[in-house]
Amino acid sequence: MSELTPELEQLLDGNRIGVIATRAADGQPRQSVVYYARHGDRLLVSTLADRLKTKDVLREGRASICVHGHEQPYPSAVFSGPAEIRTTGIGPDTALVMQRVSGADQPPEPQTDEALAGVGRVLLDIRIERISAVSHV
Repeated sequence: MSELTPELEQLLDGNRIGVIATRAADGQPRQSVVYYARHGDRLLVSTLADRLKTKDVLREGRASICVHGHEQPYPSAVFSGPAEIRTTGIGPDTALVMQRVSGADQPPEPQTDEALAGVGRVLLDIRIERISAVSHV
């Protein structure tokens, strides 16, 4: 399955956290819980430049996020595709992620790339290419 249906959009937009998976340098899977925001067919994660997931994406160029609902029937799906680490033009997308973290109605004022770099922030950007393990959606 690769189509982002209205039901899958609702799953993504109705949840704020997911489990991101990357591949470590030794080939082993690596996972961590992250906040994310959806922008069209892209999933955005604000993270730190020195995190292992950042290094994995820089090396491998791919990632996936598993998202699941928290009420019965516990819908879930895995969204995967090419991934990149962005350091320029990331203020508005980082603000979208921060809105999801805080639960605010509106995103905060976007910070400049320089301000975000000053605190070590980068944006992990996954283009949804494949949707798998869809359950109860």
